Amino acid sequence: MSIFGRKNADGSAATAVATVSPELTAMTGTYTIDPAHSTIGFVARHAMVTNVKGKFDDFTGSLRLDGADPSLSTASIDVSMDSIDTGSADRDGHLKSADFFKTDEFPAMTFRSTSVESAGGDDYRVTGDLSILGVTRPLTIDLEFNGAAKDPFGNERVGFEGRAEILRSEWGLTWNAALETGGVLVSDKIKLNFDISAIKNA
Repeated sequence: MSIFGRKNADGSAATAVATVSPELTAMTGTYTIDPAHSTIGFVARHAMVTNVKGKFDDFTGSLRLDGADPSLSTASIDVSMDSIDTGSADRDGHLKSADFFKTDEFPAMTFRSTSVESAGGDDYRVTGDLSILGVTRPLTIDLEFNGAAKDPFGNERVGFEGRAEILRSEWGLTWNAALETGGVLVSDKIKLNFDISAIKNA
């Protein structure tokens, strides 16, 4: 959305007029996240020397996009914690246990946006409430709009790529083990990454 100043015939300044791109306006609507073409992942430092990557295979979500005023857009995501996948069955089992996510007691992680703001160009900043282990705290995601397209099946799609960082201890995820050489086994800082493809509802 662009704001352009006008001048009256006598040269005095007129009220600024907001102009909205027709392409953005056409994107306005409700979208369902397509999990088959989306990824919700994370990266944790392991043993102070390497990164372990993981993702969640089972999640649902929806987006309400307002092309005329992005600040009115919203996002909602629900993740099944039992679907965690780090490429190691033993590690996944440990992450599901009482040491970490306690999936028997807390089966879901949720995110509900509370505000959306433009960060310039195709970049946006989405802030919301992230709930893990029954603890809800604010999370801000830096989001990049990757574009919109109609796929061969007639679906109108939009794509976003996002990044965020959290300290897992702030959500009660405090398990760790000390290393003989100093430091700990699992980093407190966790990097989150999102690749989202969403389909516009009919």
